[in-house]
Amino acid sequence: MSSEYDPLYLYIHGEWISAGSRDTATVVNPSTGNVLGHVPHATQEDLALALRASERAFRVWRDTPPYERARILKKAAELIRERSAHIERLLTMEQGKVLSESRYEVASAADYFEWFAEEGKRTYGRVVPSRRPEVQQLVKRQPIGPVAAFTPWNFPAITPSRKLSAALAAGCSVIIKPGEECPATTLAIARCLHDAGLPAGVLQVVFGVPDAISSFLIASPIIRKVTFTGSVPVGRLLAARAAEGVKPISLELGGHGPVLVFGDADVDEAARLGAANRFRGTGQICISSTRFIVQRSIYERFADSFVAAARALKVGDGLTPGMQVGPLSNPRQLAKIEAMVADAVQHGAKVLAGGKRIEGAGYFYEPTVLADVPMSARVMQEEPFGPIAILLPFDDVDDALAEANRLPYGLSAYLFTHDARTAIRVSDGLEAGMIGINHFSMIVSELPFGGMKESGYGSEGGTEGIEHYLTTKFISQV
Repeated sequence: MSSEYDPLYLYIHGEWISAGSRDTATVVNPSTGNVLGHVPHATQEDLALALRASERAFRVWRDTPPYERARILKKAAELIRERSAHIERLLTMEQGKVLSESRYEVASAADYFEWFAEEGKRTYGRVVPSRRPEVQQLVKRQPIGPVAAFTPWNFPAITPSRKLSAALAAGCSVIIKPGEECPATTLAIARCLHDAGLPAGVLQVVFGVPDAISSFLIASPIIRKVTFTGSVPVGRLLAARAAEGVKPISLELGGHGPVLVFGDADVDEAARLGAANRFRGTGQICISSTRFIVQRSIYERFADSFVAAARALKVGDGLTPGMQVGPLSNPRQLAKIEAMVADAVQHGAKVLAGGKRIEGAGYFYEPTVLADVPMSARVMQEEPFGPIAILLPFDDVDDALAEANRLPYGLSAYLFTHDARTAIRVSDGLEAGMIGINHFSMIVSELPFGGMKESGYGSEGGTEGIEHYLTTKFISQV
């Protein structure tokens, strides 16, 4: 085990609980295959304790003035920034992404706590004029109650922070279960909240078998709100469980991001930016560009530029200076990508770049570009969530939109054009919750993040992000 890696705990009622006799899961560095540590799995007794602590702490935190809640969240943001070098290194060690991406992610995590600290002060209600002069009518926004939050391994800093900052700013207590592959990053953020003065029990961090944890927490009458980021199948399952208790749930699920590149675009720039975006995070990003739908008149030139950019990327251990693409985060992802590429080739796809696992330690796979991919291939239907880009030509705008909207996903979409009318028509026609025009950068704390169709419902970030953790109460008084 690495001496640079933090010890792993459960965090319940303000206490750091070591594994003891509990079951554990092994945490592995995906760049080397070396064991980093062992994360403890919460028992049912641990979860019951977490629920009781969350219920008690909610009553305290709910009544804490928003200005005091904001002070604590801002202090946590300061601590995240002060400790960023250490947290970034933890993130790269356990998740695999290159250090520059970890640096951006940790900085963004701090931004979310600072942003929502201020938004928590603005959960305004209103006075509604009455039809009767002796009646006063008030509408209040109040915290919904204890929250169960579930986050994946691909963004172990920004995704938990996006949920925690909004829920805590609203006045909710939270039990969060991050991905077991990357526990240290979320625990480091929890420690920042702890050291900032967050009252005991307002936040619990637990780990374990996902199905066992989610079923136990969501079934509890203590939990009043559920939020999940992850795959579509698991999202469906958790939504059904939440529905049994008539509990609201926010879902941020998968994507299969289309990119429409029109003939008037800066072709080389679109290809360069597209390749950088597609292979950022080794393609393990829900809003990543996947299908590049390119106008036929520029298709060959775009393909040449895109392939050149993909081949030029430096793949290696994220801690090594100069690396641009890290490993896949676990063996499951590596096996999935190998199977998807093999399936595409078997169906007649052409490999323009990559297409193979990189030999040696770790879970590395070459940045891969596919062309002439038939609709029967798995990669045309399923989110690859890995370093695969698909190139497709189009002739007509309607055909391009039909392909972009063909799948049930609706998280992110992109287009490149210098024609204002095309930009308006296509952005209006794309079925996606987030759309980038001539660029790919869309994750910032002050803007909403969320999708439509099977990519989920409810936005995180921006003024919309705090809404899901509030309930509306109408008061009429004579």
